[in-house]
Amino acid sequence: MNQQAPSLTPAIDSERIARLFDIKGMRVFVPGGYGAIGEAITTAMAAHGAIVSVAGPNVEKSRALAARIAEAGGAAHGFELDARDIGSIRAATADVIAAMGGIDVLVNCVGIQREQHLMEVTEEAFDDVYRTNLKSAMFLAQETARDQIARAKGGRQIHILSVRSQLALRGRGYSAYCSSKGGLAMLVKQHAMELAPHNITVNGVAPTFIQSDRIRPHLDKPEFRDFIFERNPLGRIGDPLEVCGQVIAFAAPAGSYMTGQIVYVDGGVTASQ
Repeated sequence: MNQQAPSLTPAIDSERIARLFDIKGMRVFVPGGYGAIGEAITTAMAAHGAIVSVAGPNVEKSRALAARIAEAGGAAHGFELDARDIGSIRAATADVIAAMGGIDVLVNCVGIQREQHLMEVTEEAFDDVYRTNLKSAMFLAQETARDQIARAKGGRQIHILSVRSQLALRGRGYSAYCSSKGGLAMLVKQHAMELAPHNITVNGVAPTFIQSDRIRPHLDKPEFRDFIFERNPLGRIGDPLEVCGQVIAFAAPAGSYMTGQIVYVDGGVTASQ
């Protein structure tokens, strides 16, 4: 008698569905976590039950954000980190691991811009952007991976990029910024391949201009503000919280089968270029 083979289609598990976006109890390290996007991510993840450690060059800002999160009922730590210094990266990561007992998720929000037109680019400025945006990502990822591999429980690494990892910008001096973010996009892919055997996923979230004091000088110039609105299919500037959803999805069980990917949170800018 022929017997029908068992179905390969798994049963729908209601408990797994309920946990799709559950990050409660996850230990999250957020370098650069007190900037506009970083603070939104850090605060949102803590509000969803994650334990967060924020780090940056101004330790008082790190601790102040951690205190605000704690006052709201969350769990947070604040640390000092100079992302341009490998020794500081190693020391800060060790402090974070000691405070939380390990790192389940890295959300790298470190990044700067030094705008100079091609014929005016200085070695000092270019190196500063490279060290901050790309070299730091390499070694933050490495130090986090050491902990994640040693604990053999898998993990997540998420880097905040920019649409400038894919698109150049006409009429502006973005050589250092675009090249560093483009390099970071490839670093995400390479790290995803090397860490996949350890069940560690690596992905990137790439916003366009997002509301913050950093873009105020651009928005104060009517011609550039109009350019931003006109090129954006949704016709507006994004909100920092609109970046958080994809970060949480990558960190949560919902993101378990995605690695080596860059998701553009940009109102449709990259789709229309």
